[in-house]
Amino acid sequence: MNMIVCCKQVLDPEAAPSTFKLDAANNRMVQPPEIKPVVNPYDEQAVEAALRIKDKDKAANKITIISLGNNLARDVVKKPLSMGADELILLEDPAFEGGDSFAVASALAAAIKKVGQFDLIFCGRQESEWDDGQVGSGLAELLGIPSVTIAKKAEVMDGGKVKVERIVADGYQVLEVSTPALITVSNELGEARYATLKGIMAASKKQPVVWKPADIGMDAGKVGAAARKSKIVKLFQPVKEGKCDIVSADSPAEAASLLAQKLRENKVI
Repeated sequence: MNMIVCCKQVLDPEAAPSTFKLDAANNRMVQPPEIKPVVNPYDEQAVEAALRIKDKDKAANKITIISLGNNLARDVVKKPLSMGADELILLEDPAFEGGDSFAVASALAAAIKKVGQFDLIFCGRQESEWDDGQVGSGLAELLGIPSVTIAKKAEVMDGGKVKVERIVADGYQVLEVSTPALITVSNELGEARYATLKGIMAASKKQPVVWKPADIGMDAGKVGAAARKSKIVKLFQPVKEGKCDIVSADSPAEAASLLAQKLRENKVI
């Protein structure tokens, strides 16, 4: 089973909100350099889903990680290798910056076509920065393969099919999909495994394959921001305001009556 997992380096979602700064000119959020980026947490669970399949037969199953961006932190993007993945491909170039879901999915599709043979592609259900959850489905569409979204479990069956438990509002569905296929993984899968010391040491010795736009057959002027299908009109930090009215009265009963009146006036009750 040849598996590909798409992983993204993101701003640390666990960082204090006060550390995020708005770059209004470029419609993006930035964090100070002392706060390191991380692998998108949903993508870590996609790696875990692939590793659970690999655990059944380590010799027969292979996991390739693909990350896209520019100036990617090697210790961050190598984390899936330290967890147990086999290879790392980086689509790394300034031209890849600023893309939307379509631009990212298009570049990933071109890279996957260059990789060649694959059975399963795993993506996180969404990214922690924009939470749009569109890249996985768009990637499947561009590759012309079936997809199953919001999975909490994926298990390879005989005959080249994969059984997937997919989250729905009131529980989960059990589906079967033929390979090649794409699966987006949700947090209901469970915690991703920790990297071992042995894995970290092995990952430090592995050098990623780095591809530029030309390496995947794409024009540098038609990727990233240049390939966007959507436009951010305005990015802003919401202002949170609070107002407190004190209800005073001579007795608890009168206070309760006045409080109820206030709640009705504000259409709370």
